[in-house]
Amino acid sequence: MKRFAVPAAVLALCGAAILSVLAQDKPAGGEAAAPAAAAASAPAEVICFESRKGATEITQREIKPGLPNVKCSPTTGAALWYADPYEGTVPMGKMPQMEAIPEGLAVVKPRSEKLNLLAQCGTACHNGTYPVGFPKTNRPVPIPTMEALLPDAKNLQHGRGRVWCLDCHHNTKRNMLVDHYGDPISIDQSQLLCGKCHGDKLRDWRDGIHGKRIGDFTSTGKKRWFTCTECHNPHNVQDGARNKGFIQLQPETPPQLPRGFKDAAFEKTHAIPQH
Repeated sequence: MKRFAVPAAVLALCGAAILSVLAQDKPAGGEAAAPAAAAASAPAEVICFESRKGATEITQREIKPGLPNVKCSPTTGAALWYADPYEGTVPMGKMPQMEAIPEGLAVVKPRSEKLNLLAQCGTACHNGTYPVGFPKTNRPVPIPTMEALLPDAKNLQHGRGRVWCLDCHHNTKRNMLVDHYGDPISIDQSQLLCGKCHGDKLRDWRDGIHGKRIGDFTSTGKKRWFTCTECHNPHNVQDGARNKGFIQLQPETPPQLPRGFKDAAFEKTHAIPQH
């Protein structure tokens, strides 16, 4: 028995060592699987558009447990309701004929951070000077580099051939817009630029007839004003396939009737006065 006891002990020790090494090399089942399982069970990120698909988007998140910052339409993907309509906004800035609105009660949401090329426009390519060979007047000329970067610029659908880049963009501060006096305008205050030519639309926007506004709808409440380029792409506003530049929105389903109502006859209790 003694003859077999020593080899058996050696074999047992070797087996234990091998099992120990294998145990070290093998990932701990629970530790490795946990992150993957957590990732698989995490809810998918919900991003909905606010006024123009691909231009103004907001990511859904919880402000507090059970309360999302925005609710998105399952039909169209549009933002339907906001828990915080002022998220990411800044004061609108000075607007002609809006001086009576206290600062901070009219806010806008900057788009500049969403424009990938904007930072380079004012630094790498147009840092306050004219690139060699770049035209210094407003007369249109082909610019292959710009056409390659911005396909919309090659077939500009705005102004019926009478508008060119430098009518809207500052000639040396290319990350800014320009007013009638040649002064720069923030890219986030597009209403100041568009109002140069579209005075009637600016007036309607200012009066609340045109455009979109959310927030506190009391007369003196704080509101977020959607600016022109949040709804309109300024480079293709005359594209016929886009219904005169404004992309047709998919309609939402009609709202549900209040519980217990068979039809919408109750709306007649608020009859429109006949004059």
